[in-house]
Amino acid sequence: MPSLPIACIVAGHGEVQAVPILIRRIAAVVDPALSIDVQSPLRVPRSTLIRDQELERAVELAARKTGGRGGILIRVDSDDDCPAEPGPQLLARAHKTRSDLPISVVLAKREFEAWFLSSAELLRGKRGLPGNRTSPPSPESIRGAKQWMTRHMTGGRTHTETLDQPALTALFDLDQAATALFDLDQAAHRSDSFDKCLREITSLIVRLRPTDPSPT
Repeated sequence: MPSLPIACIVAGHGEVQAVPILIRRIAAVVDPALSIDVQSPLRVPRSTLIRDQELERAVELAARKTGGRGGILIRVDSDDDCPAEPGPQLLARAHKTRSDLPISVVLAKREFEAWFLSSAELLRGKRGLPGNRTSPPSPESIRGAKQWMTRHMTGGRTHTETLDQPALTALFDLDQAATALFDLDQAAHRSDSFDKCLREITSLIVRLRPTDPSPT
């Protein structure tokens, strides 16, 4: 089976390494036999990306990275906006630029680290988080998830985006998280934007996956 190319547009420094890890891990759950070729992400600050023609330029560059035959994932933080508002707008602009390619847009409510807060139970004892750490109430309402991570790390550690974001993404128990999304009693369900992230990346991979030829 040929490799399925996926190009990423991300806003944060840590996501340059973290988002490809997340894509590969989700792909392994979708189909362990798939070969995913995640291109080195294009990093464009959110404040730049939302400007007129900047997203379009980034999408075109991402399409070239896949040779015009792959998928594109756009991953940014919503900051103080509701993800349901800028998400569809960004997707419409991206599709207008390259309607020939499958494109997904994923916005974390507030910021990427909010996903770690919502599933702190699954990250206990990892990267300086204490072994009894529980998720805070309404984790996606917290402004400053990075600072929350630092305040709750042990041994005087501080959360470093470029180091901890990829590491926690790799350590995160994706199987448990994916299962928990369908159980209202599980902490991971408190992150609607992570639920959306899983669904969007899964959909992107499925759309890229070759279909079996019909029997003759």
